[in-house]
Amino acid sequence: MRQRSDPRARMSGQKTDAPLALSVGDPSGIGPEIAIAAWQAGDSAGVPPFYLIADPTLIEARAQLVGANVTIAETLPGQAAHYFARALPVVPLDARHFDSPGEPDPANAAGTIEAIDRAVADCFAGRAAAMVTCPIAKKPLYDAGFGFPGHTEYLAHLASRHTGRDVTPVMLLAGPDLRTVPVTIHIALADVPKVLTTELIVTTARITAADLKSRFGIARPRLAIAGLNPHAGEGGAMGSEDAAIVSPAVEMLKAEGIDAVGPLPADTMFHPRARASYDAALCMYHDQALIPAKTLAFDEAVNVTLGLPFIRTSPDHGTAFDISGKGIARPDSLIAALRLARRLTHGGRRVAAA
Repeated sequence: MRQRSDPRARMSGQKTDAPLALSVGDPSGIGPEIAIAAWQAGDSAGVPPFYLIADPTLIEARAQLVGANVTIAETLPGQAAHYFARALPVVPLDARHFDSPGEPDPANAAGTIEAIDRAVADCFAGRAAAMVTCPIAKKPLYDAGFGFPGHTEYLAHLASRHTGRDVTPVMLLAGPDLRTVPVTIHIALADVPKVLTTELIVTTARITAADLKSRFGIARPRLAIAGLNPHAGEGGAMGSEDAAIVSPAVEMLKAEGIDAVGPLPADTMFHPRARASYDAALCMYHDQALIPAKTLAFDEAVNVTLGLPFIRTSPDHGTAFDISGKGIARPDSLIAALRLARRLTHGGRRVAAA
C-alpha cells in the first residue's frame, strides 16, 4: 500500500535532526529488501529515521515478492521523519527501475546513479544528516557508460563538484571490535608494491586520524600501521618495501604529532590484546584489511568513507544477486550502517534511534 504526501504540506513535530538518506543501490540486488527489512526492524533494532531514494513501484513489487507487509509513503526528504513511524518513506526517482531480482540490467543504471546523486545533494542542502548507500554492481554501470571505478570514487567526484576542491576518499571498515583501513584498495595484489608510496600512506593516515577525531569522537587516535610483507619484511630478508616505504611514513606521522606505530607484522595485529592498543589499523592492501574485519563481524561491519565533506556509510557486503528476491537477505549490516551514520552525525556519541 502506498501513500502520497502533498509536497506543500507543513510538517508537524519535525525533529531537529534531519533524517538519513538511503540510496537504493542496484535494484536487482538485495538493496530494496534489506531497506524494507531495516524499516520493519524499527525502534527495536535502534534504526534511526531515514528515507529511501528509489522507484516506489519497484519497492512495492519487491515487498510483495518477499512477503513483507509494509506501507510506503511517497514523500519529500523534509517530510520523511513525519511518516517514518508508520510507513517507509520513499523519495521517488525520476528514472524508472525495472524489477529483475538477481538479473542486473544496464537499463537500471540511470536510476541507481540518480539515487546516489540525490543523496549527496540532500546532504549538502541539509535535507539529510548523512547518506547511507545500498550496494551497487559495477558491471551493469560500466555497460551503461559509468566512468568511475566504483562507489567511493564517484562520491569523491560528486564532493569535488559540489565544493570545487579535490577530495581524497579513504575506506574504513568499522566493526564493534576493529577498525581497518586499506591504503590501496581495488587493485591486483601484484600491483600493490608499484602503487604503494610513503606519501599515500601518510595522506591516508592523516585523513583517518582527522575523521576519527572529528566524527568518531576519539581525542587522540592511535594508528597501527601494518607492514606490506610477511613479518614486516624481516629486516629486508622478505622485501625492502617496509624499510623503504612504510617506515618513513610512520616517522613522518610521528613528527606531525600523530600517534602511529609500525610497520607491524600483520599476522599478529588482530588478536584481542593487539586490538586493544590502537583505534584503527592501516593495512597495505585490500584483503589485509577486509579479511580480519569481516571475520570478526561479517554481519555488523560497516563501510565508512572518510575524507568526504559529508558522512557516508554502507553495508560491508555486495549486491548478493544469488539471493535477491528470495526473502532471506539479512539487514544486519545495513542496520549497523544506519545506526553508525546517525552516531557520526553526533560526533561519535551514542544517540537514540528517534
